[in-house]
Amino acid sequence: MQNIKRALIYGFLLWLIPFLASVVIFPLKKTDPAFFQSLLGVLSMTLVIILTVHYFRKTQGSLKEGIFLGLILAGLSWFFDFLFFIWGPIKMPLDAYIKEIGIGYLLYLVIATGFGFSLGRNKKSGEN
Repeated sequence: MQNIKRALIYGFLLWLIPFLASVVIFPLKKTDPAFFQSLLGVLSMTLVIILTVHYFRKTQGSLKEGIFLGLILAGLSWFFDFLFFIWGPIKMPLDAYIKEIGIGYLLYLVIATGFGFSLGRNKKSGEN
């Protein structure tokens, strides 16, 4: 069963924690941009896996549930980013945002969908 409140909380945390980390390590963006991006990528992927596993502990796993969670996680990250990077104080061009940041949020959808699909298959076949 989908838990919208939990998905929204996890989506916000998944955006907030890497955002705060990026503020702390922002000087790296100028001195070593590849390392900056790598650190944020590792942090984000670790968080999405932890939050997805935690989400599915309290709900039924299925492909539909994974897609639901992934869309919430990615959608909230895009929403909050747009407030800061597109419409907000940073005013980043949309194409640059998509290439540098936005496209990566599709991994949230892929990971959550994969977990949901896998858990749904295991439940149908009786495996744990």
